[in-house]
Parts: sequence; C-alpha cells; structure tokens
Amino acid sequence: MPATSLADWLRSASDDELAALLQARRDLATPPPSDSTVLATRAGTAGSTARSLEELDTFTLAVLDALLVADADTQPVPLAPVAELVGADPAPALARLKTRAIAWGDDDAIRVLPVTREIVGPYPAGLGASVPALAGFDLAELTDEERGVLGALASGPPIGRSRDAAVEVPLEQAKTPVQRLLARGLLLRRNNDTVELPRELGVALRGGRAVSPGAIEEPALPTNSHQQSTVDEAAAGEAAEFLRQLESLLNLWSEQPPPVLKAGGLGVRELRKLARELDVDDVRATVLAELAVGAGLVADSGSATPEWVPTTLTDSWLASAPAQRWLTLAQAWLDLPRLPGLAGQRDSKDKAMAPLSDDLRRPLAPVNRRRILESLLELPDGSGVKSVDELVAVLAWRAPRRGGRLRDETVRWTMAEASILGVVALGALTTATKALLAEDRSGALNAMIDAMPAPIDHVLVQADLTVVAPGPLEPELATEIKTVADVESAGHATVYRITEATVRRALDAGRTADELHELFRARSATPVPQSLTYLIDDVARRHGRLRGGAAASFLRCDDEVLLAEVLGNPVATEYELRKIAPTVLVSPIPLAEVLDGLRAAGFAPAAEGPDGRVLDLRPSGRRIPARPKQTRRVTGEPAGPNSDQLSTVIAHLRAGDRAASRRRGAEVRLPAGGGGSDTSATMALLARASREQREVWIGFVDSHGTASQRIVTPAHVGGGVLMSTDDQRFPLHRITSAALIED
Repeated sequence: MPATSLADWLRSASDDELAALLQARRDLATPPPSDSTVLATRAGTAGSTARSLEELDTFTLAVLDALLVADADTQPVPLAPVAELVGADPAPALARLKTRAIAWGDDDAIRVLPVTREIVGPYPAGLGASVPALAGFDLAELTDEERGVLGALASGPPIGRSRDAAVEVPLEQAKTPVQRLLARGLLLRRNNDTVELPRELGVALRGGRAVSPGAIEEPALPTNSHQQSTVDEAAAGEAAEFLRQLESLLNLWSEQPPPVLKAGGLGVRELRKLARELDVDDVRATVLAELAVGAGLVADSGSATPEWVPTTLTDSWLASAPAQRWLTLAQAWLDLPRLPGLAGQRDSKDKAMAPLSDDLRRPLAPVNRRRILESLLELPDGSGVKSVDELVAVLAWRAPRRGGRLRDETVRWTMAEASILGVVALGALTTATKALLAEDRSGALNAMIDAMPAPIDHVLVQADLTVVAPGPLEPELATEIKTVADVESAGHATVYRITEATVRRALDAGRTADELHELFRARSATPVPQSLTYLIDDVARRHGRLRGGAAASFLRCDDEVLLAEVLGNPVATEYELRKIAPTVLVSPIPLAEVLDGLRAAGFAPAAEGPDGRVLDLRPSGRRIPARPKQTRRVTGEPAGPNSDQLSTVIAHLRAGDRAASRRRGAEVRLPAGGGGSDTSATMALLARASREQREVWIGFVDSHGTASQRIVTPAHVGGGVLMSTDDQRFPLHRITSAALIED
C-alpha cells in the first residue's frame, strides 16, 4: 500500500535513504528525532524547508513549481502531467526533492510538503489561480490587443493593475481589451484595479509549459585555455605586488597609525590617504586594510584614542619569505568573515559602510567564498572563465535562492579580490589555491615557491643615483637596499632612489661608510658611479658630529662633591647613572625608581618638573596593562554528521518507530520520571521481563530533556540502571513508564 503521509514514507525508507536525508538536511538530526512522526514534523517546518531549498538548482525548483501548479501540496498527483508542464524529464530533479523529503510518494501519487507553497509564494512558476473551465481554450479566438494583454501577464507574475477593472460590464458594453477579457472570464478580477491571469491560459500562452526553457539547462560557461604554469606565474606576479603594497601599508601605519572611527572602522579620509600613498584605488586599499586586520597584522589599539596599529606579528611576517607571506594572507582571506566589497555601500539607514567596521561582517562569507572558488575546480587545469558575468549566471542557476540580494555581487567581489591577491589569475585557479582549498598548506606553499621568480642577488646602480632591482631581491639584500634608498617606482622591476637623506638614514641605522661602499661594490652588476661614492663620503664626514642620547631621568646638583659621592655609591651602578656634565647625571631608569634607590642609600633627593618646581611622584592608584581586543573568527559552517553518528540517529529513529507500533499491556507510570508509589511495581515488571526474557516498552527522558520510547529486552536491573541484552544502559531515574509487549 503506498505511503499516504510523509511519516509513513519515512518509515518505509531504507537506512541509506534516511542517511542521505539527514546528510542533506543536517538540522533534522539535532537532537535525534524520537520517531518518524517527529522527523516528518521537523522536515515540514518552514525554516528547515527554506534552508533546504537554498541548495537546489533552478531546474529542481522548476519541477517543484510544476508540482505546486498541479496542487501536489494538497493531493497526490501523477508524474506524467508534471512532466508535460516542465517540458523535460523531471526524474533527476524529483529524486533530489525526495532525498530532502520535500517530495515523496510513487510516480503515480507524488506529494510535496504543504509549507513549500508558503515559501515559494502564492504564484508558483508565475502562474495564477486555476480555472478548469478554461482548459483547452483556443487562443486563436483572441484579438491581437487581447493577446497582448494576456501575453504581458503570462511571463509572470500573473497580477496586473488596470483602471478598467473598477467596474464589471457585460461583454456587449465592453470597450477595452481588459473589459472584454473580464467579461468573458479570461481574466479574474481581484479588486477595483487588479486583475489576474488564470493558470490554464498562462500555460497555454507559454506553449503548454509551466517553466521557461532556460530553467531546464544550466547556462554554458565559456572558458579560455592556458598552460597551468602560465596561470601560476601570472598569479605570482599579482601576489608579489600585493605583498609589496601591504608591506608599505604596515610601514606607513607604523609611523602614522590612522584613528579608529567612533562607530568603528576606517574613515573615508584615511582610506583615501592610504590609496594615495600606495598609488592604488579605493577598492584595493580597502582589501589591503581588511586583510591586514584579518591576518592579525594590524589591530585596534584599544586606547582612550584608539588607532589602527601594526601588531607584533608584523615583524615575523615581514621576516618571512614571500611565499610564506602570501600563504598567511590567502588563508586569512579564505577564512575572513567579512565582505570588503560592501565598503562604501549604503546601509538600511542610507549611511555609507566604512572599511574595518562591523557593518562589513558576514559570518557566511567564508562559506560562499569557498563555494565560488570550488566552482572553478570543475574546470580543466589552466582553464579560466572568459567573463565573470557568465560565472555569475551559472552560479545563479545552480542556487537561485542562496545569497539574497548580494548573491551576484558577492561572486564579482570574490573574483576581484582573488585576482588582486593572486589566488586566481586569467580566470583560473592556481596550483597553490587548489592545494589550499584541499587543506594542503605545505603543498600550497611549495606551489607558490615554484611559481614565484627566484630571488636575485644583485642590483644595477646607475649614474643618476638610481638602483634598479630587475626582479625580487633576496631578503637580506632587499633589507639593505631599503635602508639606503627609497622606492621610486615598483613593479616587476623596482627602481630605488639614493639621496643624501637616505644615506644619512643608513648611517643612523648603524651602517658605516665603508659598509655602504662594500654593499654596492659587491652587489652591483654595473660599475659603481663616482657620484655615489662622493655622496656617501660627504654625508659620512658630517654625520655624528652632533650627538643626542636617550635618558629616562636625570639628577642635577650644584655641589659637584655630592654628585661624586653619588657616583661612588653602589646605587650608581645599580641604576646606571652616568655623568654628562659636571653637575648632571643621567639614567635609563624611570625617575621614581632612581629616587627610591637614592633614598634607600641614605640620600635625600627631590623630583622637579620642567619649571624647576618640586613634584610629588607617589603613585595615584593601581594600574594594569591595556588588553588587546579579542576578535572571534568564523571560518565556515559546521561539518555534517559522520557515518557513525548517522547510524546512531537512524537506530534511535527505528527504535522509536518500533516502540510506537507494538501492542503493549498494562502500563506502569512513574510520577515526575521516577520515585513515587509505582517504583516497586516498575522494578517488579522489569525484573519479570529480565527473568522471562520478554520485550518491554519503556518511556524515558534523555540527558537533553527529550522524551522518547524504546522496546528493550532487560538483561539486568540493579544499581539504578536497566541494562538491555544489546548492551544499552538506561538510568532508572530517567524511565517515566514501562509496559510488557503483548504477543
């Protein structure tokens, strides 16, 4: 006998079919349903069904529309008329609907969940209410004007507005096409200015189909073919440029950290300043800032006047090899729970959303980002999409209900960011990205090392005091050149400019003139111009004649003998006191500590301010270090149940169905789940079942508070536990009722 309800169909389903359902709709398994009736009830809820529909493609949704057009939500319908409405074989789509328990039944009696009409809307497939009397109506009877009115409504939705619907008139008095159609019953009047096209006419005007032909086949995705090595090398070039720009951002914000807006984020003025300094557009500047924070290289200082400041991770990142730096950023981008593309867009209050603000936070961004990239995994190695818009169309066909209003824009933003970062090049995935998507970090690192050009160990020094790096420099050489020269132009070949200020900067960093001469002599592939030699010598000759030092505190005294006594005391060594003038000593230790030490040594110093007045340095209260703001990162949706978990849930479900269907004898019920006057009777019943090896029906409440029922054969009752013959343990205090199974 065919199943008449979803619960009946689920009871008759195989374990593999139930496992497929619980894998496709993971929310149905938590907590484990007690029986098929509970599972069917969960499957029929609006929220769960809507989430499941988000995973379906356009063709499957079109078949669902056709089933609703045939009223399969209220009565079983045969498959044949549904196939006619679709205009193609609906079997593959129907199988997907059945796997998710959205549809069920044999081909001659298919049903769908009633809640699907609420989710899809009042006009499935864009068709109106049914008027069976219009079935087979000859459209040739219509005038061109009347066909034009009906044709405008046939593509959906079937509702239109017309002033001619205000008054119903007989056919002989009708003057307009709408009035004539209403008078003949070919349009339905909903109110004074609204008309509706009947379902039968809509299908006829569509050529006998309920869905458009474009919904049946997935759009083609034109591609370009390249060598995979070409893709990898192009991406490596983009990655190198992005790394250089991010390094510049970190150096810039190390010197001048931008303020954090009161509402959080980075201000428009600061964003444009960053874009101007890096010579990039606002979009790239936003991605750079978002990834700097997302990778933990920059953070909100959390001070009274908060700023975006590089963190201690910056130094280790800068010291890493380029491929390792890229890997850190690429992983951070994949896991970034934010949409940088939203920056500058208007929110619901018509306010521009700022980069680095909470407005850009989207927890599902990592999931959608990976789905978009994984769609490119289906292409052959080296093949890339010709147009992002064509990829948008394909992904929209595959999941039209997923992503909301930002669905298509998210694809465009993701592809643009992936190209900027070197994750995608020429519309194709790189070898490193494929490894990263497969969670193979070492493989991704090795692939990027192979793709990036080998670092070079020389530069070209020119007579105009420019230094040309014809490729990426070795890390040590790059550090030395950046110390003595400024970047003038960047790209695959970087041009540096040496000036008097840059030479002085190198000398300030501890380099000597001889070391600079040796650097250019050993590392330049061209002769070192004499002008550079003269510049270094001239700056070095004047450098350091006037010197400055740092000190945390000073001591001054007009009595030189007293200062000599202080210097001769062990306290001078302990606090690193040093004479810089006959009446002045300095120390790198804070003044309060120095004064405490002097007082302990028998001296009587006093603190003074800039104006010479005595200061009170006693602490004014307890102080604690500032704590950095902790940010929780969301990396994606939780994994579904594994095979063992599915087996447990299905066994729980089968046991509940079995318990509900077996006939049982007199029931012993325990008040409030244990204790009371029936405890002895329950123990006696369970002991009897154990002795006679009879099956017993029990109701119990699990640790989650979920009530269910089981049929077990007791093996032992004692110690507060019922042990069954299949090694299941049931605490007696959780058993609410029990009854012997009748033969």
